[in-house]
Amino acid sequence: MDAVELLHGLVTIPSPSGEEAEAVNWLVGQMRELGFQAYVDEAGNAVGVLGEGPRQIVLLGHIDTVPGGPRPEFRDGRLYGRGAVDAKGPLAAFVMAASDVGELPGWQVVVVGAVEEEAATSKGARHVAGQYRPDFCIIGEPSGWDAVTLGYKGRLLLDYECRQPTAHTAGPGRAVAEHAVNYWNAVVAYANCFNEGREGAFYQLQPSLRHIETRREGDEDVVRATFGFRLPPDLPPGTLKRDLQALNPNGGRLAFRGCEPAFVADRRTPLARAFLHAIRQAGGKPRFKLKTGTSDMNVVGPVWRCPILAYGPGDSRLDHTPDEHVEVEEYLRSIEVLRAVLLSVTDGQ
Repeated sequence: MDAVELLHGLVTIPSPSGEEAEAVNWLVGQMRELGFQAYVDEAGNAVGVLGEGPRQIVLLGHIDTVPGGPRPEFRDGRLYGRGAVDAKGPLAAFVMAASDVGELPGWQVVVVGAVEEEAATSKGARHVAGQYRPDFCIIGEPSGWDAVTLGYKGRLLLDYECRQPTAHTAGPGRAVAEHAVNYWNAVVAYANCFNEGREGAFYQLQPSLRHIETRREGDEDVVRATFGFRLPPDLPPGTLKRDLQALNPNGGRLAFRGCEPAFVADRRTPLARAFLHAIRQAGGKPRFKLKTGTSDMNVVGPVWRCPILAYGPGDSRLDHTPDEHVEVEEYLRSIEVLRAVLLSVTDGQ
C-alpha cells in the first residue's frame, strides 16, 4: 500500500471519539504489512514498533475525529474527508515515513494512533505517557509541511448549573436563565481585565460560551451552561478555578473538567534543528507556530520532558469544518521531511 492509499483508507473509516475501534484495527493491519510489530494496546490505541534499540522516538498522532465532515473523495489534487487534516493526515505521514526509513540501529521507533484526543479525556495519550520514556517525540497535528508547532494553550471546561423554585414569569424575581447570563458576563469582564495590555491570542485568556439551556424539573427552574477557556502559559488552571469560584455569588454549582496546562517546547533542540534543516532541504522556509488549541503535547510534554514538537501536513483552519481537506502534494512532502528528520536525529545521537 502506498502513502496516498493509506491516508485514503484511513479517512474513509469513520472514527469519532469513543468509536475508533474499526479504524484502529485497520491501521494495525496496514502497519503489520509494512513491517511494524503492530498491536492494539490496553487503551485502544493503534501502536506500531520498528527496531529494538535502547533509544526511542515516539511519533504520537491521533486516530479519532470529531463527527461529520465532507464525503471522502479526491478532487483537484486534494483529499477531502473528516480527519484528512485533523489528524489522520499527520498520522499516515508518520507511518509511511517510519516505514520508509526502516529499522535504525540502536533505536526503537514507535508510532501511536491515539484514541480520544478530540475528547476532554485524552485517554490514549494519558495511557502512553506512562508506557514510554522517549528521547524525542513528534506530535501529529497539522502545522503545514513547512512549519512546526512549539506550543499549545491550556484548557479548562466549566459546567454551570443553577436552580430555583418555579415562579410566574410576571413575578418580581429574576428568571433562572438570568443568573447564568450574569455569571457569564462576570466571566467575560474578568477575561477582559486579565487580557489588558496583552498582545496575541496565544497570551490571552479566551472564554467561550459553548452551551446553555433552561428547563423545568418538577417544582424547580434549572439553567445549565458550559463554558470553555483557552489558557495562556502564565495562567495555571488551578488559579483560574479559584477565580471562577469567587465570581459565583449566586451559588450556582460549578463542575470543572478537561483541565490541561499550556505547554511550550524549547526551539533550541536537536529535533527542532533537524526539522528546520529538512524543511529547507525540501525547498521550504521553515516557521515556528504557537497554537490556541490543545493537543496531546499538553499531556505527554510535561511527563516526558524530552525534545518535542508537533508537525503534520494540512491547514489547521480546516480542522472540524465541512470543507476539511489536505493537498496530496503537501502530504507527500511532509513524509519527505519526516524521513529526513528521523535519519538526522538518529545519526550519532
